[in-house]
Amino acid sequence: MNSKALDTLKPSKIIYPVLIGLCVAAYMLYKDFDVSAFKSVNWAWHTGVWVLMALAMMVARDLAYMYRIRVLTDNQITWRRSFDVILLWEFASAITPSIVGGAAVAIFIIHKEIHNVGKSTAIVMVSAMLDELFYILMVPILYFTAGGEAVLSVSGGQSLDEMTAGYGLFYVFLFGYIFLFSYTIIILYALFYNPRVIKWLFIKIFSLPYLRKWRSDASSAGDDLIVASYEIKGKGKKYWLKAGGATLVSWTARFWVVNFLILISNNTGLSFFQHILIYARQLIMWVIMLISPTPGSSGFAEIVFSVFLGDFMPKGLTSSTALLWRLISYYPYLFIGALILPGWLKRVYGKDK
Repeated sequence: MNSKALDTLKPSKIIYPVLIGLCVAAYMLYKDFDVSAFKSVNWAWHTGVWVLMALAMMVARDLAYMYRIRVLTDNQITWRRSFDVILLWEFASAITPSIVGGAAVAIFIIHKEIHNVGKSTAIVMVSAMLDELFYILMVPILYFTAGGEAVLSVSGGQSLDEMTAGYGLFYVFLFGYIFLFSYTIIILYALFYNPRVIKWLFIKIFSLPYLRKWRSDASSAGDDLIVASYEIKGKGKKYWLKAGGATLVSWTARFWVVNFLILISNNTGLSFFQHILIYARQLIMWVIMLISPTPGSSGFAEIVFSVFLGDFMPKGLTSSTALLWRLISYYPYLFIGALILPGWLKRVYGKDK
């Protein structure tokens, strides 16, 4: 696992997502940017405030993740080392396709800090479970609060169904939500009730023709569930409230970055309903972005942003706002991760000597 994780963490891998993202952003700016729309924006003191608030949301997001990793490790990791863990975890996610994610690398990173493979596996699985629980609970809450028709109406009032002639994005979202819901139920059952049944089920499914080549991986995943279930047994309500609260804060801060960025070019401001609607549409965006084959959804994210959130900004500034969003919420992880990686490797491998 070490060699694969280290290969994934190569700083040179930042070149591809940066090139893809900037090329797509440049093309979108060329096609979309409108000088008159730019001049029409009221560039007053509050513009800087909204930028600072967006940056503050990113800081809050990472602090919440750092707090959660400390809770999940029973404070075995200091605040300083939790900074390295979270930034390297985000770095791994940013340089791998969204559908792949950085879970395997995250286990490696945490293991190098606490020297316990079982507990490291449990921490990453619980983190993923909490993230997915947040998603599957918030989608129906915001869907019914903002109104389903408004949430699924994008690109000048067209519904996702109309935009794709009855196919495409809406069904991608629906399939993604059902998949995450089912996956989360399985993980909850395995972690808190009977992981051996789930391992048996994995092996049976992957014994079918055309799936047999992944049988070994499925068996390993079952073993991970058994180990993770053992590690989290006996955790009290305080543990789960802290971890769950940190998850809520981190994801809410992550999504509210966009709300503040939209306020920069929106001269009339946003109503409470519009803020909730932007939040809800980002939940739809997130699951659709999971299918992106590009590292960190680079290029794909900018397009999805313009489709889902273009109604809240002056026409001609959507692409520039999408680029600003990625400059604040994505690219920093690429460069900060590449900068701290050499020092982190020296520290953790120095321990082993």
